[in-house]
Amino acid sequence: MRVGVVVFPGSNCDADVKHAVEVVTGHPARFIWHRETSVDGLDCLVLPGGFSYGDYLRTGAIARFSPVMQAVETFARSGGLVLGICNGFQILLEAGLLPGAMQTNNVMQFRCQETYLRVETVNTPFTCLAQTGQVLKIPIAHGAGNYYVDQATLAELNGNNQVVFRYATPAGDVTAQANPNGSVENIAGICNRERNVLGMMPHPERCAESILGGTDGQVIFRSMLAWWTENRGVALAIGTAMVGDPAGAHPTGAVPADSGAKGCCGRRDGKGGDRGEC
Repeated sequence: MRVGVVVFPGSNCDADVKHAVEVVTGHPARFIWHRETSVDGLDCLVLPGGFSYGDYLRTGAIARFSPVMQAVETFARSGGLVLGICNGFQILLEAGLLPGAMQTNNVMQFRCQETYLRVETVNTPFTCLAQTGQVLKIPIAHGAGNYYVDQATLAELNGNNQVVFRYATPAGDVTAQANPNGSVENIAGICNRERNVLGMMPHPERCAESILGGTDGQVIFRSMLAWWTENRGVALAIGTAMVGDPAGAHPTGAVPADSGAKGCCGRRDGKGGDRGEC
């Protein structure tokens, strides 16, 4: 699995992400400078945390127009795996690859603390090794992680099972007290309808080794590797076939039923109930 870590001016978690990917998966990762215009040869992209362009205007608002983002968008809409962490999540929102927007934390403070996330779905390449309802201890560090979306879109997210993580108590209860930033319905991470793009505010790379005090973040990277191992070769063919698909034979980024690609847990169409095993 070849992973590209996109680096913007002001990114500060890029080295951490590259290290975590390589340590957890055993596969190489390389940096992609924001001025690059191609991501050819990569299987997965990660937009890391930080303060791209100093967070001027809005978090992620300027980074969204970096030259590399056209390649990121093409890669994502062609079915490639894209993970946005913290500022990376904010950039994906600004780019329109995920719905919604980020507001300043409702407590008007920068929050740097451990949080507990309840896994809401394992039907994604990023959580297929987790279990539905599993609680992960993953830290946050942000001043604008208050996720907002209008009620109609929120209903779609819930109806399509696109909410991947919610802030919860250690016991897995979703409560107001467990919400560190005011995010609507305690949402900590979402995916797109095609499930190949994930944005999350917490930092899995900061809890991917025991020396850091926890390893719960490993499930994200290991899940990506498991999905890629199961679908490698097929994903590239799907992505190539889908670029500029004039007939609109299938939703952009979705896996055609006759492609031979499997869902992460062996479901041929990637659908079905969240069973928690792979």
